[in-house]
Amino acid sequence: MSVLTLEPVTAANWRECAGLTVRPEQTEYVAAVTYYLCLCFYGSTWQPLAITRSGTVVGFCMWGVDDDASRWIGGLVIDSAAQRTGIARSALTTLIERFEAEPDCPGVALSYTPDNTAAKSLYASLGFRETGETVDDGVEVVARRYV
Repeated sequence: MSVLTLEPVTAANWRECAGLTVRPEQTEYVAAVTYYLCLCFYGSTWQPLAITRSGTVVGFCMWGVDDDASRWIGGLVIDSAAQRTGIARSALTTLIERFEAEPDCPGVALSYTPDNTAAKSLYASLGFRETGETVDDGVEVVARRYV
């Protein structure tokens, strides 16, 4: 059985993260991991995580804390070769459980483009509900899961 873990991005694994690719039809929904890494390392909001399965990097995500203390999940990328194996659901579940165990966490938020039906379906199945909020100049809708 393979073990899924979320690990900090380090000097030892950042290249594996940067090499992750999605299917061509998914490129309109996510940025390159290198862009997300720049947001993490040159900004003050996001913390990067490598998603590993049995020691191999198979995905990437980042998280941050908003002004209202809600935890945000962003930049979720699962390598095309590892998609449709439950990795995204497992990684999200792990993050949700981690955040909701923190005493000051009012909820977890994320955003996605409205026509990304696969993401919308996954997030809804994990208890996220669209709030009417938007980010990125209205391009993405916000969904929240409250504790």
